[in-house]
Amino acid sequence: MSDDGTRAISIIGFIGSVFSPWYAWSGRGAPENHVCLNVATYGPGGRFAMTDRGRAALRQSRDCLTIGPSSMRWQEGRLIIDIDEVSGPPIISRMRGRVTLTPEAITSVELPLKADGSHVWRPFAPSSSIDVALEAPGWTWPGHGYFDANFGTAALEDDFSFWTWSRYPTASGATCIYDAALRDGTELNSAFHFGRDGAAKVTDAPPRTGFKRSLWQVKRETRADPGTVPRQVLPMLDAPFYSRSAVTTRLNCETVTGVHEALDLDRFASRLVKPMLACRVPRRAGWHFDSGP
Repeated sequence: MSDDGTRAISIIGFIGSVFSPWYAWSGRGAPENHVCLNVATYGPGGRFAMTDRGRAALRQSRDCLTIGPSSMRWQEGRLIIDIDEVSGPPIISRMRGRVTLTPEAITSVELPLKADGSHVWRPFAPSSSIDVALEAPGWTWPGHGYFDANFGTAALEDDFSFWTWSRYPTASGATCIYDAALRDGTELNSAFHFGRDGAAKVTDAPPRTGFKRSLWQVKRETRADPGTVPRQVLPMLDAPFYSRSAVTTRLNCETVTGVHEALDLDRFASRLVKPMLACRVPRRAGWHFDSGP
């Protein structure tokens, strides 16, 4: 998010694009054949790009992930993301530029989201600074952000019915919360505080508290001190099964604003959703490194 709170950016590199209908329709047997750099910008002139590409568009090394014309690389303690994509409707245009993320520290935490280890969350750098430099008016700014990853060997909708995730910057670092309802009837209720030195500890977070549903009526909840009603302060992504937004709440007597996500996997599992997603996630199976974006 920008320091003034008016703009935000989300960048996700996928090998096996979990929200791609093409990957689902393929049977999910070849994740390397469904790769994507999803870039979404929020605020004035916000755009969205999510192109599903084939295995010829993937290159990997120890310090660099290249997906089509875009890449992420780890260099001198920073994550440098070079973007060259084409955004989808309603604004179809080239998205070019660079985002540099500088962690305050790297954590050693890895959280299994399911007891059998089939889904794992790895928060590499919950407290980071970012510099955004995109080729668009108003899209050069500093801000704060985070760097994490999820790994899995099963479809999300097979193991979960609903989850929320949030990351709130605090005076002493950041608090990350993962709450989920699993298909086996169990629940995940996890809250971690990360210090600026990367030290992590399980923390007591106040109770789950519901707040206003998204435009698509996706249920939303986060943690909040008794008497506090969380509220959205910046709309981001709103889909039939997914909501991402900036939310203000109060945790252990501290008012915080951070990124909140809610994912309704019952809706995502619906056969009606996949054709809708195909309109937002184009497939370029034949892309190669002599192609354009």
